[in-house]
Amino acid sequence: MKNFLTIEGCEGVGKTYHTRRLKQYCIDNRLNVLFTREPGGSEVAEKIRNIILDPANKDMTDLCEAFLYASSRAQHLQEIVIPALKQGKTVFCDRFVDSSYAYQGVARGLGLERVRRINELAVGEYMPQYTLFLDLEPSKAFARKGGAAKDDRLELLDLDFHKKVYEGYKQIAESEPQRIITIDASGSKDETFARIIAALKERNVF
Repeated sequence: MKNFLTIEGCEGVGKTYHTRRLKQYCIDNRLNVLFTREPGGSEVAEKIRNIILDPANKDMTDLCEAFLYASSRAQHLQEIVIPALKQGKTVFCDRFVDSSYAYQGVARGLGLERVRRINELAVGEYMPQYTLFLDLEPSKAFARKGGAAKDDRLELLDLDFHKKVYEGYKQIAESEPQRIITIDASGSKDETFARIIAALKERNVF
């Protein structure tokens, strides 16, 4: 979907930081944009987010998790993303459907095609025009971040799980090179952000 962009990567890679910085860049340049996040982004979707990430929900099945993400996504799209796109805004979302592909499809072992089918009704035609994949392997990302967040059920999973997530992202990036923009995130924050801006300018987003 034109003017719909998402930001993806493993835990601790800097998605939230660069999303905030990108938002400030857009404000400074008076661009007509909306920034949002997943899971969440709307009142109902945020409630689903709390269920997904609550460490107390340790008995949640992988399939239940995949459906909850898709449910949150469907609500978020209808309530926040689609209206903004119809108003002519460019929408940036911190995480979207590729997170489900990498986390539930690959790392959880549900299979990419199965997770794609789960998300078909939730997403419909609203696949991102471009997805920025911040590329940094998990051990380095967690070291940079200072460890996992104690209130995030998925971050608390072991490093082997997050390595599978990373491989999932790499697999998706290789299969969709026109949509997925791989950004080397191994350097400084300034270097990574400069690469993001350059990539978006190259594709006439800015």
